[in-house]
Amino acid sequence: MEAHLRVVGPMNGKFVFHKRPDGTIDKGKVVCLECKKEFAYHRSSSSLAYHLNAKHPAASAATASSEDVSNIASQSKAFRQTKLENTPRMSKSATDKLTNVIAKWIAMNCRPINIVEDEGLTEVLQIASNDPSYKPPCRTTVMTKISKMYDGEKKNKLEILAEDSPNCVAITGDHWTSAGNHSYFGVTGHFIDSEWNLNSFALTVMRTETRHFADKCAEQFLKVANDWGIENKISTIGTDSAANMLAAMRALPYEHIACNAHILQRTITVCLDSSGFVGVLAKCRKIVGHFKQSPASTTELNQQQVALGKKSDQLIQDVPTRWNSTLAMVSRLLCNREAVQATLDQQNHRLVLPTEAEWAKLQRLELLLEPCKYVTELLGGEAYVSCSVVLPAFRHLYRVMDITDDDPAYVVKFKNAFQKDLAARRANGNEIWFEVATALDPRFKDLKCLPREKREQVGQ
Repeated sequence: MEAHLRVVGPMNGKFVFHKRPDGTIDKGKVVCLECKKEFAYHRSSSSLAYHLNAKHPAASAATASSEDVSNIASQSKAFRQTKLENTPRMSKSATDKLTNVIAKWIAMNCRPINIVEDEGLTEVLQIASNDPSYKPPCRTTVMTKISKMYDGEKKNKLEILAEDSPNCVAITGDHWTSAGNHSYFGVTGHFIDSEWNLNSFALTVMRTETRHFADKCAEQFLKVANDWGIENKISTIGTDSAANMLAAMRALPYEHIACNAHILQRTITVCLDSSGFVGVLAKCRKIVGHFKQSPASTTELNQQQVALGKKSDQLIQDVPTRWNSTLAMVSRLLCNREAVQATLDQQNHRLVLPTEAEWAKLQRLELLLEPCKYVTELLGGEAYVSCSVVLPAFRHLYRVMDITDDDPAYVVKFKNAFQKDLAARRANGNEIWFEVATALDPRFKDLKCLPREKREQVGQ
């Protein structure tokens, strides 16, 4: 029996090959160990299994149990091999590249650093990379990558400033407050390179913890200029017309140009506060606040808008420091006047709605503020030089604000206040820069935006 070979298959150990009289093995026949019966064997075990089930049920059950265990072990081994060995994994170079892209995305789009701990982001990256074992970089790694990217980008910008901007860098700066109530000071550099392309990029965004006194503002500008090696290349500094900035510019050895868009918006704010539009604007703010504070009222307003065939637009609340927000509030209310009135008619409220005369006031105010919005956006362009359009743009505004015989008293009051306040704010501006820039612009070479007595003087 020891010379017999065991059959490999589901009946393992229950059959052996037939042994010839000369001692050789006949692999065409097998012998059942239970009953010694011979069977033809052609590498198919179905007949052998039938024999065990019919004649030896106990042996068949033991064989089946052994087979199940073997199959489970085999499947488990195959699964482990697929999971650990056959699953594709990202190479180190691909992982490093993805880490750099994640850091750049966070920096360029102002995403929070802890977004790398988001489980949803992890799942997206695993599916995109086809690597279920991939884990995003930790926060420390991302911060290190961003710091290296900043150093590399600053080095490139320093080389550009050294080569392409000979003695002609203009900078602009302003303070702003973040949502976390932290104060920052941002400075941007502007210059035209050797190929006459306009270049602009941020020089710094530094956190400040001191009050914005004039001497501190001047120190901050000088620090940025020294850090970038452009202290001898600055042609002008642009800021808003706040008192501290004006005082800081007087302490610096550079030409100062006030932001004319900021001047215009300050004029609008002052004139609205002292004109005949105060009462109706107060009513508008309360109406918008009513809908902003009540999701149910907003839903009812949207239903009325749909019923009237209008878009489901949200009402806009004006903010004194947000440019053109008063115009946006008035325009949105005028567009949705019927929907607002229909919604409020179905509610119990204490709002005082504008009268017909006040709705007419809002329409006139919209006509007055539309040109101001156009000029503000024109002067705030980043892809072109706006210095040459300042005088033509303000000349256009002065014409819009000319008083006519059809103007009611409240419009006359607004126009008078507008012209007086705007002229006073621009009286101490660096007008010669705007005059020269306008003369050099082919669109305005006739200088019709200037008084006749100044045209020849500027042309020379």
